[in-house]
Amino acid sequence: MKTTKAKKLTADADTMRPEYDFSNAVRGVTAARYAQGTNVVLLDPDVAQLFPDSRAVNEALRTLTRLGRVTARTKVRHKRTA
Repeated sequence: MKTTKAKKLTADADTMRPEYDFSNAVRGVTAARYAQGTNVVLLDPDVAQLFPDSRAVNEALRTLTRLGRVTARTKVRHKRTA
């Protein structure tokens, strides 16, 4: 079997096609917006079957967090002083 070596790209090699023009581009202008919108959570298949879409998952999580806050408030008990 014949092996071929991959061509090494040098720093001087121009790999961009001529139709791409980034001369007026601003680096990182949309990075913050992109980072805000990318919070991907992968559900296990058995959990994913319970929810028809992302809206249902979000509503279930909101309900669970509200329930957690209510439960946390009711568990706080003060000791009685004599």
